Amino acid sequence: MTIHEFGKENKEVIVLVHPSIVMWDYFEYVIPLLEKKYHLIIPALPGYDPDREGDFTSVEEIARELENWLVAQDMKEVACLYGCSMGGSIVTRMLADNAVDIQRAVIDGGVTPYQYPWIITRFIAIKDFLLIYSGKLGGVDLLEKAFATDELSQNDIEYAAKVLDMISAKTIWRTFDSCNNFSMPQEIHTDCKRIEYWVAE
Repeated sequence: MTIHEFGKENKEVIVLVHPSIVMWDYFEYVIPLLEKKYHLIIPALPGYDPDREGDFTSVEEIARELENWLVAQDMKEVACLYGCSMGGSIVTRMLADNAVDIQRAVIDGGVTPYQYPWIITRFIAIKDFLLIYSGKLGGVDLLEKAFATDELSQNDIEYAAKVLDMISAKTIWRTFDSCNNFSMPQEIHTDCKRIEYWVAE
């Protein structure tokens, strides 16, 4: 996992965790705004890292790796931990681990473990995998047909096709399987006092 840092001279740490089917540069528009005041930490998650070969591992493993990195860098206090969708799953697991002092957390449409029987979660994971894998096989042409131009711009479609071309089938499968079914402790204790869950249509 490659860690990108901006605004290193600033004291307060903000960690931004990207969703699936994008790369760490998902945050390119907010970096210039936030790096003036905050020390930004933006991990390129395994399987979505253009600088490293490898596949997505699991929500639990990525959360642990990020926690260990923060502690090793003496960043035991995080002013805000933000994650969108898949990134929100990692934020949820980090809150449950309570290994880092997180002051505020934002889970932006984060995926939480399904409460369905195991067999149903398998069918959901297969459906999600087939949907995204067909986008990988079809490339830009299929994505253009699948999304109206008012939903995604041409640049957005080309970016998604580039990411889908880069990631492996194993990464796609593990992303959905892990985000839908990651483990959580029976009893959760977190010291984070300010947690927001953002959801929208």
